[in-house]
Amino acid sequence: MNLFKENKNKLILGDCLEVMKKMEAESIDLIYLDPPFFSNKNYEVIWGDEGEIRSFQDRWAGGIGHYIGWLYDRVKEMHRILKPTGSIYLHCDWHADAYIRVQILDEIFGVNNFRGDIVWQRTNAHNDAKNKLAVLSDTIWYYSKTDKSTFYPIYKNYEEDYIKKAYKNIDSRGRYKLNDISGPRINPNDKEWKGYHPKTIGRSWAVTNESVIRIVGEEKAKTLSINEKLDLLYENGYIEFSKNGIPKQKRYLELSEVQGTIVGNIWVDIYRALGNERIGYPTQKPLALLDRIIKASSNEGDIVLDPFMGGGTTMVMASRLGRRFIGIDQSVAAVDVSSNRLYADRRGQKELEYSTHEIEKYYYAEEDLRAMDPFKFESWIIEKFGGIPNTKQTGDGGKDGEKDGVPIQVKRHKNNIGRVDIQKFHSACMANRLYNDRKKSGLPVGYFIAFGFAKEAVEELARFKRENGVIIEKVPVDTIVPVAKKPVVNIEWEETEDGKYKFTATSESSIINFSWDFEYGVPAYKHPEQTAKFNPTVLYDTKGVRVHNFAMSGSHNIAVKVVDDKLLENIAVCSINI
Repeated sequence: MNLFKENKNKLILGDCLEVMKKMEAESIDLIYLDPPFFSNKNYEVIWGDEGEIRSFQDRWAGGIGHYIGWLYDRVKEMHRILKPTGSIYLHCDWHADAYIRVQILDEIFGVNNFRGDIVWQRTNAHNDAKNKLAVLSDTIWYYSKTDKSTFYPIYKNYEEDYIKKAYKNIDSRGRYKLNDISGPRINPNDKEWKGYHPKTIGRSWAVTNESVIRIVGEEKAKTLSINEKLDLLYENGYIEFSKNGIPKQKRYLELSEVQGTIVGNIWVDIYRALGNERIGYPTQKPLALLDRIIKASSNEGDIVLDPFMGGGTTMVMASRLGRRFIGIDQSVAAVDVSSNRLYADRRGQKELEYSTHEIEKYYYAEEDLRAMDPFKFESWIIEKFGGIPNTKQTGDGGKDGEKDGVPIQVKRHKNNIGRVDIQKFHSACMANRLYNDRKKSGLPVGYFIAFGFAKEAVEELARFKRENGVIIEKVPVDTIVPVAKKPVVNIEWEETEDGKYKFTATSESSIINFSWDFEYGVPAYKHPEQTAKFNPTVLYDTKGVRVHNFAMSGSHNIAVKVVDDKLLENIAVCSINI
């Protein structure tokens, strides 16, 4: 399954194991997963909707062995779909980290492809840790598929105190520090330069090339000897001599040669406190954590997969960094909140090449299917049925596609297909070269796809079979894809005593999430081709009641979007003047 037809990012409702089984081998560049921890705590049920609860029960049917087996099957598929240059980062805590490394990752990826164990300090010491050491960290296991994986060293900015002490010199190029131009051991090929030879201190010449490349370019720099590089640096003001005559090379803070301090596997500088990132998801990870991982092990345009996407942090950061993404979760709330968060993150920004996304779900809203472009719907439903759509849009002789070599007709606009529709389609079937063979074999001579069939159409199909031995198979749309009605939502408002406004959304459907846009109709990014979109400021609300204080007077459109337990959505809008 190619999930990147037309380069569209995906949020998928479903069990990641079943979704990944349908994905192409070696199609993913980077996987980050934060699966439910083996903590034996009920708080692992986070959203509380049916899909998550069912998954929770599956995970906890047995003890640690069952949990490891459950996770093993999924990681095995992740290994299959990773590219040879791909990597996986698996986030876990102390309850099962050792089991996960030895019984899953070492076995599937191989010990030789272990790349590191990131220790992330997520919290400070607990006051109640009286009888044991407080657990302040999570583990993120980092493995590659092969030894040719994508990896870029991670740097963090220097601390201000260090900068003040180290980069205390300044010239026209900016702040700089003085570095030795020598390395360990004595090189017998080294020559003296300006009266100095590093062998006097048991070392050899070691020139940093960034400044040389800046002066003459990379290709020319490759042809220069050490002494020629030293001459070049000196002539261009990149070398100073100390009081005792030892040459030192200038390293500039503001120039690209200085990237900061390289980061190892102990991450204590990314804080768990989320501030304005918080969306109400208890195990939400900070964006900075995913920023570091995605930059380290992927390139722009690469595909990042999060098979337990939760609140959508991976998807948001992948979008910001110009990566494509696939997010999977069994929770309706997780998919909807992640989608809302992506829209909210793009508020006020022009959409980039890989910033838009679409949702793949199990149920389809009948209203949306009926509103589709007729020809797009024909092609889509025929492909779902397993047939081949007709490329001709007019003059097709009543044939919209075929399956098993016989015609398919699709009627979307009618609620109930009638006798005349069946008779006309039979004429098209008779023109097919397989008509007589299929008739003699008792096989369908054609397939008629529609939302509904009137009694007279059913009677006509029965008559064809009874009198002529002709089978035309009626195929209701909801036998091909699950179809349901959108939830209906109403919105009411009232002004409170303190001048704020209270909005209440109600629905008879089983609503999983209410999200709110208090300036509905204001385009996220204004240019002629773009229309206004729902851009939520409240991403997750299970009650449907919000109090809002408007900062400006005038007319305001308020929209609430509801999502039911089938991930079908609808929007209600009200307008007020302040």
